[in-house]
Amino acid sequence: MIELEQLLELMTRLRDPEQGCPWDRQQTYASLVPHTIEEAYEVADAIAREDWAELRSELGDVLFQVVFYAQLAREEGRFDFADVARGIVEKMTRRHPHVFGDKRYASAAEQMAAWEQIKSAEKAGTSQAPAGVLDGVPLALPALTRAAKLQKKAARVGFDWGAVEPVLAKIQEEIGEIRHEIATDAPPERLADELGDVLFAVANLARHLKLDPEAALRGTNAKFERRFRRIEQALTAEGRTPAESTLAEMDALWDQAKQEERRSATNGLSGPISLTS
Repeated sequence: MIELEQLLELMTRLRDPEQGCPWDRQQTYASLVPHTIEEAYEVADAIAREDWAELRSELGDVLFQVVFYAQLAREEGRFDFADVARGIVEKMTRRHPHVFGDKRYASAAEQMAAWEQIKSAEKAGTSQAPAGVLDGVPLALPALTRAAKLQKKAARVGFDWGAVEPVLAKIQEEIGEIRHEIATDAPPERLADELGDVLFAVANLARHLKLDPEAALRGTNAKFERRFRRIEQALTAEGRTPAESTLAEMDALWDQAKQEERRSATNGLSGPISLTS
């Protein structure tokens, strides 16, 4: 593919010791990590906003990160981009025997269980082999996502509730504990510990509901932004700012925004709804 060849050549030129870009030349694996994480989140953001032109651009940025890491490794004689591509083709072929072989699964759940077995077999006897049930969950994952993954691993060996109700009860229990800490004027570290327990229990509820807690929270963040901006728009139309308004006034506008959003969803409408209409 000529476009990929051009990208690899561009990366080589950027890293050229004499004619390359000073910033690109000084990058390391570690220095690239924050950029890689940021680019992944920007992909998620473009998808959430259904901005497909932006998604194409952000995917290019992610691909550039992969090419950058591969270039660093090539310079050190470790591997190159072709090795990366070859490795993922071999891995995906190996993990899809029902597509590239004659294996058949009765359901998606059975297929996913087989996927985990194949994955574990691949890591057996290597430096990646987990020493314990919870090993192998990256520390750099967002906390809610990592909590759900840790819980999922524990569930595979039976450490899990079999229904949603006990999870809901656990959330109420944890809320009761943080209420107690607040009432007794507990120090910040105790409050943080109890708040973490609440969030961990909520992540467990998301897992039992087969939802991604990180995606759910991103959705709520977007909803909060959308409704608060409508409050600002309504107040601007009256010549005021939020700082010049009371909480009761803003609450009323919030409720109006929520109701209009629900009516819009019910009627199949799209686009922003004016609070002043």
